Amino acid sequence: MKLSTRIALAVGITVPLLVLAAGWVLLQLVARDLHAEQDAHLRERAAHVAADARRLLRVTAADRSAAVAQARERQLYASALDVGIRLTGPQGTVSGGPQPSASVPLPAGATGPVTVEDGNDGWRVLSLRVRGARPGVDGTLWLFSPDTASRAQLTLVRRRVVTVALLAAPVAGLLGLAVASRATRPLRRLQQRTSGLDPTADAARLEHARTGVTEVDDLARTLQTVLARYDEQAARTTGALATARSFAAAAAHELRTPLMSMQTNLEILTEHPDLGASERTEVLADLHSEHTRMLGLLVMLRELGRGDLVEADAFGPVDLAEVIDAAVADARRRHPEAEIVIPDAPRPSVHGWEPGLRTLVDNLLANALVHGRSADGRARIELGLRAGGHPSQPVAVLTVDDRGPGIPPSRREAVFHRFTRGPDSPGSGLGLTLVAQQTALHRGSVRVQDRPSGDGTRFEVRLPVRGQTVPSLPADRDWLIGTAQHPQGFHKIGS
Repeated sequence: MKLSTRIALAVGITVPLLVLAAGWVLLQLVARDLHAEQDAHLRERAAHVAADARRLLRVTAADRSAAVAQARERQLYASALDVGIRLTGPQGTVSGGPQPSASVPLPAGATGPVTVEDGNDGWRVLSLRVRGARPGVDGTLWLFSPDTASRAQLTLVRRRVVTVALLAAPVAGLLGLAVASRATRPLRRLQQRTSGLDPTADAARLEHARTGVTEVDDLARTLQTVLARYDEQAARTTGALATARSFAAAAAHELRTPLMSMQTNLEILTEHPDLGASERTEVLADLHSEHTRMLGLLVMLRELGRGDLVEADAFGPVDLAEVIDAAVADARRRHPEAEIVIPDAPRPSVHGWEPGLRTLVDNLLANALVHGRSADGRARIELGLRAGGHPSQPVAVLTVDDRGPGIPPSRREAVFHRFTRGPDSPGSGLGLTLVAQQTALHRGSVRVQDRPSGDGTRFEVRLPVRGQTVPSLPADRDWLIGTAQHPQGFHKIGS
């Protein structure tokens, strides 16, 4: 059922009910006014009749002649005029004029006019106590006024109210339909615009101009929000599928070489069971190295995928010093021979993703432990953490210094390429790519420098600190997707 039809029905039902309710109130007011008019007339007559009633009671109590009593009685009737009277005293009852039958009980103790019923007739009755100065002059005077005029008027009003209610039902329904049709016109236009939208097949979205109707404008904004969320979810789903496909493609591309090498070594062991101990040891060491490389590659690919799919609600305040302490403790446990120095430093909090920041620090340390050893093979790594940047845009500056051979300026951008590694590198070529990815996710920057106090390399990472307005996540997070499309591609990180 249309909304306009529902409104028309509601109006068509409500208006007659309101008319009937108002009519009932009107009837009560009219009845009260009519009774008030009758009561005023009865009280006026009672003021004139009371004296004659007292004289009549005094004559009957004194046993005066019948002629005198009749004269007083006629005088009583004459003063009553258009109302009925009934006087009850010690000597009996006299009555005259229109009044209910004698069998109808009368309210002797009522303080004001009341209504009594005599069959189908109604009467307004006023009772008055009549007392004289002499003993025996005591009685009750009733005055009667027929209620037929009031009933006729009330019946007329009642009929008119019912007639108006019956006429108001269709008229109110039609007017309600007309008004509702006009009022819901913006809603119908909105429905027509939205009915042709197909988020799965068309990029067109709802365009809405303000109509001034609060409900319609709110509904339009809600629909726009729903469509925007649909687009967001669809983009996330598409990105997740693309990431999954890229993960498979990248893994297949990069695992082909170690798998073929492992297959070759396994064939050697199978076809030459009498292989010498030294050669067998060399083949097994090669197998172990390739296995370690494959495992590391899969871990790195998984981390790249996590970075591509992380959402903004995973970010929050992170104590960067605690992340560094945990990463250094783990590195010292795996490389007890290495010297890793953490100077005393402030503990800035950044708005970040803690697992991603841990990945960043872990890979900077792993890169320094592998490629930053001095000529004698020793590894000495120094980490620094300080506050920097402009006061309006403060940043946390993380530095990692090693004593290695350094990186030529011409290759400092290339180290962040996907799957780029030296000929003798045991890694996957994704460690520094993960550093670049996490830095970009946190809207920071990373650059390669010479170590300020001698040979070696410094990696410097700048991250926004907590309290700064942190922008939303980058829209194009294609570190793993781009890897599959361009295995040797480059994603530049701002300095």
